[in-house]
Amino acid sequence: MNGGDEGAESAAQASPPQPLEWKFSQVFGERTAGEEVQEVDIISAIEFDKTGDHLATGDRGGRVVLFERTDAKDHGGSRRDLERMDYSTSRHPEFRYKTEFQSHEPEFDYLKSLEIEEKINKIRWCQTANGALFLLSTNDKTIKFWKVQEKKVKKIADMNVDPSKAVGNGNVASSSNNVSPKPYLANGGSPSKEFSFPPGGIPSLRLPTVVTSNETSLVARCRRVYAHAHDYHINSISNNSDGETFISADDLRINLWNLEISNQSFNIVDVKPANMEDLTEVITSAEFHPTHCNMLAYSSSKGSIRLIDLRQSALCDSHAILFEEQEAPGSRSFFTEIIASISDIKFAKDGRHILSRDYMTLKLWDINMDSGPVATFQVHEYLRPKLCDLYENDSIFDKFECCLSGDGLRVATGSYSNLFRVFGCAPGSTEATTLEASKNPMRRQVQTPSRPSRSLSSITRVVRRGSDVPGVDTNGNSFDFTTKLLHLAWHPTENSIACAAANSLYMYYA
Repeated sequence: MNGGDEGAESAAQASPPQPLEWKFSQVFGERTAGEEVQEVDIISAIEFDKTGDHLATGDRGGRVVLFERTDAKDHGGSRRDLERMDYSTSRHPEFRYKTEFQSHEPEFDYLKSLEIEEKINKIRWCQTANGALFLLSTNDKTIKFWKVQEKKVKKIADMNVDPSKAVGNGNVASSSNNVSPKPYLANGGSPSKEFSFPPGGIPSLRLPTVVTSNETSLVARCRRVYAHAHDYHINSISNNSDGETFISADDLRINLWNLEISNQSFNIVDVKPANMEDLTEVITSAEFHPTHCNMLAYSSSKGSIRLIDLRQSALCDSHAILFEEQEAPGSRSFFTEIIASISDIKFAKDGRHILSRDYMTLKLWDINMDSGPVATFQVHEYLRPKLCDLYENDSIFDKFECCLSGDGLRVATGSYSNLFRVFGCAPGSTEATTLEASKNPMRRQVQTPSRPSRSLSSITRVVRRGSDVPGVDTNGNSFDFTTKLLHLAWHPTENSIACAAANSLYMYYA
């Protein structure tokens, strides 16, 4: 009966989706021409919550800023109501500033004589409860659990006591002349001669009457502080799907915490060797599986990803599966190990794939296939001839984040000159879009999109796309190492990306 429809559906699934056309949506904290950016205002973390209705950013000044979605609220809420009203639900997400709070302050470790920066390294949303928002934020050493809730404002309605009305304790003055013939003074002494309140009370006595108004204000309260558990800088925090636990990772250890217990954690991964001279790799990123509460993955500076199962043992130093790509023969150079270091990993929503970002590429891994990545995307191959310059100015150590779309069909990551790339990862897709974090995102579009090199073998094809002109990319545009787009996040259900360019938050939709 529906055979024709099914055939059309399977044909649609077989052909890769069309490349998206990205449009500018909003910008928060836009700089005027020539305006100098303050170091403390530079955004250092971005995260959507699971619903996509809230967005949080953290900055180097230790502040967390929350934004809330407004386009759904303005038109009656639920999708069913909107359909009944024949309202188009294809509008792009629009956000507005909700509130901000100071999450971390600069500290000083007196035992190690070290300054601890207030910079927010990561933000993760927790499950909401009773209309309140909960989130975790961390700097280099301390994780905090925040509750953000609307509270009704209490106001002083009336300062003058009306003795004829017994409101609360407002009639104390007029009734107290019958209570005791010997009143006492505030400091414990008693007056020399008998004293009594005059009838009707003392006119100068002013007592406030506090009432709860209909106005509300957002209050952020730190519920718990998880401290003193990391000797090295925390690079990741990740919530578990059980809603009760989370992990925090530094260079050498991963700790498991219960949200309710802040004074103890369990060390589940420890890669610290007995002799620090034998140290060959460090942990760079860690994340829980989106649905299996017993599984998590962590990446290393050697370019490998380890999947571990918490059911195997209490200390998961031995991994369940190791994902790494074998080096192509003769390709090794001085920079090979540096650029192989993975700066970020993300699970796809279905938990089947892991996306990793190293300095030059994005790689997509299937957790059921450890022979190599299922797809490799060249992010800025034109920089390969400039690796020596990038090493000299320390740019080669920049840590770029990556993200996946909710449907798993596309991936995105940042680059230099405030550019970011969006790649299609569906079978047969050649989508490779370059966008600029500005009000005109397509301005720097690469004319000849670089196809992602794909390989199901352990050795992926590397196609060099460099330019001999210093400081010029494949499209003839000059690139700037000082403006880099490190942080970005993809909306969980829609094609919308939020990205940070210095102190500005740009949002795009397709």
